[in-house]
Amino acid sequence: MPVATETTPTPDPGLHLAGRYDRDVAVGIARVWENVLDWEHLPALHNGQFHSIALLDSGSWGWSARVVNQPGDESRAQIITVRIDRAAGRYCSATVEGPGAGTEIWTTLTPLGTDRTAVAVSFHVAEARPERLARIGERYVEIYARLWDEDEAMMVERERALAARRSVSRDGVAALNLGPVESVRASLPRLVEFGGERFRLLELDGRLIAHAATCPHWLGPLGETPVVDGCIRCPWHDYAFDVVTGASTDGRGLTLAPAPRVLVEQGDVVVCR
Repeated sequence: MPVATETTPTPDPGLHLAGRYDRDVAVGIARVWENVLDWEHLPALHNGQFHSIALLDSGSWGWSARVVNQPGDESRAQIITVRIDRAAGRYCSATVEGPGAGTEIWTTLTPLGTDRTAVAVSFHVAEARPERLARIGERYVEIYARLWDEDEAMMVERERALAARRSVSRDGVAALNLGPVESVRASLPRLVEFGGERFRLLELDGRLIAHAATCPHWLGPLGETPVVDGCIRCPWHDYAFDVVTGASTDGRGLTLAPAPRVLVEQGDVVVCR
């Protein structure tokens, strides 16, 4: 399937406006553009709307992918193309094949400051009947409000994590005493700061261990992710890691930051290098 490499200047005139959605997000426009180009997060962060995604093509123009919205529903897969126009501050997400083919969703981004961006979305569909058009618009607004809630939370946390990473102080503390083992076990799981990094302390098969609480991919939060069969998955992009070794378990090759040792010395839990 050929993929357009130039932005379309305006919505297809044969389509009809179903509705609009507007909001401000609490991050700068650079973070929003980063999010627009990040096709990989869709089935992980927005798992209520997307089941899987397979990239078909990408470049400075945007990206194109095959998307499945519900598990076991391969027959209703869609081909979606996102074309960006940075100079105009907008992008178009178009359904090229599958359910809703022909639909165009246009988004305009307006910087309001270093930490705020206005987002204006318009939904253009082939349906012309007013009552049907209104229902489609209402549904799109409902979906996009939820998607932008989830995206904004990720972007805000990523901005915080980037700022923290830039200002981190690598202390030279060789060991950290967390107190009596009974008290520590009662507080698990818990986050600890050690050597300028955040780690989660937990008990696995009767053994106290620590693992990095930040994903090495986009600095996603791993401090509250459940441990399943000894592994954790990043809620942003589904990168998976062994909590004991920190090694990748999804074949994508990333590794968690080295975790400190967790020892019990004279009845106290000690985290050390």
